[in-house]
Amino acid sequence: MTATITREAPPQGGHNGSPPNQGGHGAGNGPVRPAQPAQPGPSGEQFSMRSIIAPLFAIVIGTFMAILDTTVVNVALPTLGRVFNADLRVLQWVITGYMLAQAAVIPLAGWFSDRFGAKRIYLTAVVLFTLGSVLCAMAPSAELLVVFRVLQGLGGGMLMPVGMSFLYRLAPPEKRGAVMGAFGVPMLLGPATGPVLSGWLLEYSDWRFIFLINLPVGIAALLVGLRSLPVMPAMRAAGKLDSLGVVLGPLAFASLSYGIGESTSAGWTGVTTLTGIGVGVVALVAFIARELTVEHPLLELRVFRNRDFTLAIVTQWLLMAAIFGTFFLIPVFLQQVRGYGSFETGLATLPQALVAALFMPFGGRLFDSIGARPLVVPGLLLAGVALWLLSQITTATTIADLRLPLALMGAGMGLMMMPLGTHVLNSAPRHLISRVTSLSGALQQVVASLAIATYATYLQTRIAAGTAALGGAGAAVGQAGAIGAEGASVAGGQVPPQLAPIFAAAFGDTYRVAMWVVAVAVVFALTLRRRPATHQPAAGPGTSPEPAEVGVHAMAG
Repeated sequence: MTATITREAPPQGGHNGSPPNQGGHGAGNGPVRPAQPAQPGPSGEQFSMRSIIAPLFAIVIGTFMAILDTTVVNVALPTLGRVFNADLRVLQWVITGYMLAQAAVIPLAGWFSDRFGAKRIYLTAVVLFTLGSVLCAMAPSAELLVVFRVLQGLGGGMLMPVGMSFLYRLAPPEKRGAVMGAFGVPMLLGPATGPVLSGWLLEYSDWRFIFLINLPVGIAALLVGLRSLPVMPAMRAAGKLDSLGVVLGPLAFASLSYGIGESTSAGWTGVTTLTGIGVGVVALVAFIARELTVEHPLLELRVFRNRDFTLAIVTQWLLMAAIFGTFFLIPVFLQQVRGYGSFETGLATLPQALVAALFMPFGGRLFDSIGARPLVVPGLLLAGVALWLLSQITTATTIADLRLPLALMGAGMGLMMMPLGTHVLNSAPRHLISRVTSLSGALQQVVASLAIATYATYLQTRIAAGTAALGGAGAAVGQAGAIGAEGASVAGGQVPPQLAPIFAAAFGDTYRVAMWVVAVAVVFALTLRRRPATHQPAAGPGTSPEPAEVGVHAMAG
């Protein structure tokens, strides 16, 4: 069996697999040419994680940089408001602009990879993100900070789908779980490390360093990537760019993300909410119709004809909604109800990520042996127990009381996240991997935004119901209403003592809703094929035969 990495046969004279006219380390590759005859590559038994340490490092630190930056900036919003003398509406765009740029560029990542090569696009994304970070640190005003955050988002939005597609193809099928498990560690450590690092930097250093910390990381990712990332052309020809899809796709996903995000401040009937969601829905319907009929779609929606793929990705959406959608609740509870500072709050949530990072490599390796279902179902059950424990939250709950449920949540996430993600990719046709990672990323962006906005709205509703009899609903909801769709709490201080029990009960009710979402996810997880085929057949018209395979070592050399 050969390793399932595909590429053109290396031309004579090129270094590191790059065509002779590119020279150097093959920083990129041009339009995809027809595949050459296959060459033998290593089997699963011959494959070693050591053979991909350098490219794995380049992709992991680049992705970690982008994920870390999101939560670092969330915590820094009050400080940025004081520095730039800006109001909350402007500051929210520091996060919203980044999120919308990500949502707009994710659908394009697959086509760009197929057209110009994954290595070139990944390194370009690293450069964009790093450059945007430096410019953010130099921003003289809040308005320019928003502009530079958009530049960051354009780079950060491509890092995750392109990096995931890259690593998926770096290992033979029977080792993919282990490789993807290693990739998943920064996905969990980033969001948890961000608040701790941000709190420390803001307390003991200058706000500019929350952006400048990306500079050495970005340079390291770029240098290691230039030297070690193999030139990896598309597994099919990119085809003609779907110009209408390029307009409709980003418009749909960005508008939906914006409209849903506005719901927490403007309400679900607010003008900005309805406008964003309305434009997004119309654009999405037109985009779907376009992608199902055009010869070379931007996102390959025909893959949903595969039952196992559809069940797996729906399970993934429910997981995102139940777990990632509730990430913002603990920080808000600890700060607004219990009165902890941002640094203490960040430390409180760190153990969950550490436990998840501990379990994730084991989950990846077990996936290679037993498949996704035996891991996803227990992982969801652990998450369900954790959510039940969190639903018992009261005004007396301390950080110590949260350690057990957060540890259980982390263990469940570590067991199931990457096995489920790898199962989704394995259920798709192999030559559509770059398009499927873009599709999955774009949809997860919308699902996460919708989940956070829904939980925030429900939380506000429960607070309003509890405080109505006290005549303080308006003030209480106003304080809770600073929870944006990005999960950042930028509200003022601690809630009044007489309202704290009502707030705590509202948080508990919100966790119960998430618990029922997990229950539905378990039902879907039980329908997953126990051991899916390594790859599924072509999804429909407009696809092309898979190119020849060559191994990792032939490719890198």
